[in-house]
Amino acid sequence: MTRRQAREQAFILLFEKSFNTDATVEELLELAKELRMLEDDEFVAALVNTTCDNIEAIDEHISANSKGWKINRIPKVTLAIIRMALAEILYFDDVPDGVSVNEAVELAKKYSTPEDASYINGLLGTVVRSK
Repeated sequence: MTRRQAREQAFILLFEKSFNTDATVEELLELAKELRMLEDDEFVAALVNTTCDNIEAIDEHISANSKGWKINRIPKVTLAIIRMALAEILYFDDVPDGVSVNEAVELAKKYSTPEDASYINGLLGTVVRSK
């Protein structure tokens, strides 16, 4: 599985988690493996676990850098992409920030709107520049 495919799988799991908050990451991973034949991938698991384990800190970054939008008003698809990208930017030193931003924008183009892709690019760019 490529990193791009792994990010897409992680995004889908994080999006599912936003509706099924009581489920553990392990339960979601197992269910995804059963229903979608998700490959066992360390990067997917690490990205989902890191995002969920650091959700409060990630959401603080979103709130601090989200001009004109409260976090509860951001569409769930967009929020899942932003959270995942911020987890990668903040906690994965082996991935260049530009790659994380670009991959998030590409996911938004596929699963959301051009406006959301632009919003994600701006918000993530602001966080990267403030690092």
